[in-house]
Amino acid sequence: MSWLQIIVLAIVQGLTEFLPISSSGHLVLVPSVFGWGDQGLAFDVAVHFGSLVAVCIYFRKDVVAITRGGLQLLGRKNDSPESQLALVLGIGTVPAAIAGLTLAGWIEGNLRDPAVIVVSLSAYAIIMVLADRYGRRERTITGLTLRDALWIGCAQALALIPGTSRSGVTISVARVLGFKRQDAARFSFLLSVPVILLASLYKGFEMVTGSVVVPWVELASAAIIAGFVAYLSIGIFMRVVSHVGLLPFAVYRVVLAAVILYVLV
Repeated sequence: MSWLQIIVLAIVQGLTEFLPISSSGHLVLVPSVFGWGDQGLAFDVAVHFGSLVAVCIYFRKDVVAITRGGLQLLGRKNDSPESQLALVLGIGTVPAAIAGLTLAGWIEGNLRDPAVIVVSLSAYAIIMVLADRYGRRERTITGLTLRDALWIGCAQALALIPGTSRSGVTISVARVLGFKRQDAARFSFLLSVPVILLASLYKGFEMVTGSVVVPWVELASAAIIAGFVAYLSIGIFMRVVSHVGLLPFAVYRVVLAAVILYVLV
């Protein structure tokens, strides 16, 4: 990979990982526009790790509280707000973990297609608008139940389908369940931490045990760039979604679907 390719794709990944506009759609479109080949597993691991660091820093108080709550659960204390949040995050992670282990390979081989991405981008844009427009705005993250976490976790599993957007689908389901916009987005981002961590560890193990030479300097640079851009994009998104909602991102998804349809299909 050239340095131009590393920088551009790291920026694209960092910008789109947490915005509800589908990082997979962009990572299909951008290399096709520039005529680049596949960036490879090692690059994916690096930029996802950078994104993970970004969300942990942005929500550092929540991450510390969840860690404390997880330790309390291990000590069989589950009556604190921190332990309850850790518990619902754990429940919410299970569907995506199961789907990732059982279906990720099949989805990668059969659904990573521009036509699938176009349909997913457009369909979920409509779902996002309807959920945000008609969802109640009264519940907060402190009122999350295990049932809520399971529903949102099942939605997160759908994000394995290219073009879906993990944040878009989880926020939409949270809005349908009656959560305020900012609380829905906050839980969506926190729910991404264990998923990205598990995926990074799994892919990292494949990378380390494989025979491919690892370009550590390039990967470290990609991780730093992706993490910096992801941190900024989270802050921007939290402000926009609180005041405007999901409509601008839904419109962008439709435009992106039209561009991909024109360029690739």
